[in-house]
Parts: sequence; C-alpha cells; structure tokens
Amino acid sequence: MPEPTTYPEVGATGPAATHWVPPAGYRAYARTFVLGHGEEHWAWASAEVLVWGIKTRSGFRVEPGGRVVEGADQRLRAIVGPVVVTEPVRVVAVVESADRCGFAYGTLPGQPVSGEEAFVVHRDPDGTALLTLRSLTRAGRGRWRVVFPALLVAQRWYRRRYARALRADG
Repeated sequence: MPEPTTYPEVGATGPAATHWVPPAGYRAYARTFVLGHGEEHWAWASAEVLVWGIKTRSGFRVEPGGRVVEGADQRLRAIVGPVVVTEPVRVVAVVESADRCGFAYGTLPGQPVSGEEAFVVHRDPDGTALLTLRSLTRAGRGRWRVVFPALLVAQRWYRRRYARALRADG
C-alpha cells in the first residue's frame, strides 16, 4: 500500500479548474505568467510540462523521469552547490485538453514542506500561452520545521525559475 500524502486536501490546487479557491491553513500562492504566443509555442510548452520540463528546466532532477502519470510517486532532487535535497512526491492530478495541460503533485513523508504544487500551461483565445503556478505550503515535520523560513526563500527562487522555464525567450 502506498504511503499517504502529508496533507489531507489531495487535489486542492485543482489544475483542471480555471478559477481557484485555496483551502485554509496553508500559505497559498497563485500566479499566471505569459510564456509566448502562437500555436508552435503552445504545442511545445504544453508537451514539455507533461514530461516534467518545468522542473528539469528549473534545475531539478526527476526520478524516474518520463511522462507525468497520475498516482505515480517521484523523487525530485534539488541540487544547489554541494547541497542535495530530495523531495518525495506523488502526482495527484493531471489535466490534458485542447487548451489546458499540466499536473499537480503532493508531498510524501520525507519532504521538506507539506502541501501541493500545480503547474498548468493554458492558452487564451488570442493564442497567448500562459503558465499558472499554484501552491499550498506549510512546514514539514521534524528537522525541516526548523529551516522552514529558509525553504520559503528557496521556494520563491524556484518560482522565478519556473516562470522562465517554458518561456519563448527563456
């Protein structure tokens, strides 16, 4: 039997939903960025997000790699200089439609924080490709609780990298 997530609101970042109301009890974050314009960029960015491109192009290693699959457990490795932080996660939702592609993952035991992140590439009727990031975060357990403020700084740094990872000029 797989380990349960470290939070009860599985799927709460709602990657398929165009509007989002986060649950209480978390640091909630939502922001949308312009990636580019046109069918070619949309096709590339929407395919790239579904093979972990947003994470790998932001400096993470994803093990095992491949296509995002709902229910799959992954290990994300953030490497900053000599420091390697392993983040066990489970893909909790995948959306793949004509105008919206992405996924959400939730934290598993051993993760530095507790919560969920969603990465969604979508497009407007005018052909603008967009990236929406959503996250729900609270302190992890054990030793991670002590370094939670530093983890929030790292989270903001990675969000900037996510915003550039799938941009046409990035």
